[in-house]
Amino acid sequence: MDVSSAMEKMSVKQTAGGSYLVCKQRCSGLQPHSWRKACIACGCSTVDHAPGNDVEDDQRMGRLLADSPYAHLTAKVKGGGGLRMYKRNRMIVTNPVVSRKDPTFNTTTYDWAPAGLNQTLAMQYMELIPEKQRPVSGTDGVLERRRQLFSQLPVYDNDPMKCQSLTTEEEISSMLLFVKHYKQEVLGVGEVALPGEGGALREAAIQRTAKEAKDRSNSDRKDSLEHQGHDSTNNGSAPASGPTNGTDGSTKTEFRCSGCLKEVAKENPAVYAERAGYNNALWHPTCFKCSECGLGCVDLVYFWSNQKLFCGRHYCQTVWPRCSGCDELIFCPSFHTSKDGQTWHHEHYCCWKCGQHLDTPCQH
Repeated sequence: MDVSSAMEKMSVKQTAGGSYLVCKQRCSGLQPHSWRKACIACGCSTVDHAPGNDVEDDQRMGRLLADSPYAHLTAKVKGGGGLRMYKRNRMIVTNPVVSRKDPTFNTTTYDWAPAGLNQTLAMQYMELIPEKQRPVSGTDGVLERRRQLFSQLPVYDNDPMKCQSLTTEEEISSMLLFVKHYKQEVLGVGEVALPGEGGALREAAIQRTAKEAKDRSNSDRKDSLEHQGHDSTNNGSAPASGPTNGTDGSTKTEFRCSGCLKEVAKENPAVYAERAGYNNALWHPTCFKCSECGLGCVDLVYFWSNQKLFCGRHYCQTVWPRCSGCDELIFCPSFHTSKDGQTWHHEHYCCWKCGQHLDTPCQH
């Protein structure tokens, strides 16, 4: 097979509900670079192409949430060898259309909606989100959600098998330990409820943790040899109680957003973060965003560190440097730091076109 034929097979064409292609006039589809997360045809990031489909997206999210206190939002894939799939909550809203003749119905499908809510409260939540960001099927909101999944939760930040830059067993071990730590201590998924309902969310979390611990204990007894040494603790229980925000018996009647510090109306849904403590914090839906990039946390997936919300990408960058060439985290002890503070794998500090070391002048 010649090079042109190979590249044609690697390209991803834009289809309805498929690729999210920003550079429509310059590129017919993704032609991936060998190690950069970019298209060699147009230079755009793979995030701007976002190839894939709902099944692939849910598999990636399933891998992220697996082995965390939020694994209950996933389900095992039959015959998948332990693979877990994200149980993404979709919502279909049907409204009658009044006419002089036979009644008709207008149906709106949301590709994602907060889990555990009745439709009335879920719709209230959606109405508080800017219209262009609502993940209504067939709209730009769905494409933006997919783009955020790729950008905020890159698969190569949690799966060593998706990394091309890990070259030693020590680097792989470092990444595995890092991922294990943040899944148990930092990763979270926001929950939506009315202000004042944090106590009910906390009790549900405690009961869920107890059930999961019991299930693990039963599983360990059935197959103790296979699971010898397995850590069956779960750190997902709610943090100790602290100052309340108008919840759980507090005499306060006012609720303040932990993001903008403005009042949260008692009749409007708010976002709670278990890692932050159900009593201590709640957010307006539009304020539940990364403290670094300022973008809303996609599907309410957050990372809680130093009393701040982060998206996955920017939390990981607070712990490990990220290569400006391949976009992967750098786990090797030696790397290049440029004058502007950007970090690079030594072999990736090179010209995009010719591969020449960036400190050596080239024609590009």
